[in-house]
Amino acid sequence: MGRMGGMRIDLHTHSSISDGTDTPEELVAAAVSAGVDVIGLCDHDTFDGLDAAGAAGERLGVRVVRGIEISADHHGVSVHLLGYGCRVEDGPLNDELARIRDGRTGRIPAMLDRLAAAGMPIDDVLDDFVGDSPSVGRPHVADAMIAKGYVSDRREAFDSYLADGGPMFVARYATPLEVGLDLVRAAGGASVIAHPWGRVSRDQLSPDLLAGLARSGRIDGLEVDHQDHDPATRSELRALAAELGLLATGSSDYHGTGKQDHDLACNTTAPEVLAELAARVARRGGRFV
Repeated sequence: MGRMGGMRIDLHTHSSISDGTDTPEELVAAAVSAGVDVIGLCDHDTFDGLDAAGAAGERLGVRVVRGIEISADHHGVSVHLLGYGCRVEDGPLNDELARIRDGRTGRIPAMLDRLAAAGMPIDDVLDDFVGDSPSVGRPHVADAMIAKGYVSDRREAFDSYLADGGPMFVARYATPLEVGLDLVRAAGGASVIAHPWGRVSRDQLSPDLLAGLARSGRIDGLEVDHQDHDPATRSELRALAAELGLLATGSSDYHGTGKQDHDLACNTTAPEVLAELAARVARRGGRFV
């Protein structure tokens, strides 16, 4: 499937099944237009878009890796856990994902109350902005704020109001990191920590912590090449991954128009890393594509 110049692999994208703006089919079509050979669909806390994306990939000649991005927590620090190749019918993992999604939806009324008290009333989010997504999140609230003219884009909504610790932020349930890692492994998947030194500091996801997870066999890789990592951070993370025997992935974290400067394949994963992830999932009884 590769073309001149090598195969282009983007292992972290989102569709409208979570907080992206492209349907799964539109996402695959966008990958074709961008010259991307392989995409990983990693919607937040749900597998619901994988079959549609996979079918579109078969029609259009794009390999769709079956992924998920799980909302995890490590001692109060938000960690995003990418799981590749999990068996979507796995009971314990699905039970935990449902608990996370309930936490997402459950905090929306409190956030809307805070916005209204601040002079930014929003009548409804779930009906008007969530669509078919089972995974309701702050980006949907941001979209409602944009429609009302309170902010110009999602970035402003998060920077000024919705980010962790912001004036409209309301905490929710997230899976303890090691529990999430164990659930992914038990479901036949491979685990990669998303943008580990982007939104959280290296003090909170320290090299020692990552080393411990690597020694325990709980994690397979680190997402090194990501727009939230500057060149120096990427170099440090790449060296750390090599030292710990972890795979180093790269990806766009594409959200369609929902996230700026995250164009498809702005960062990519090496073919040998993709092959190793696929091999590990096959050994564990998961389904990679």
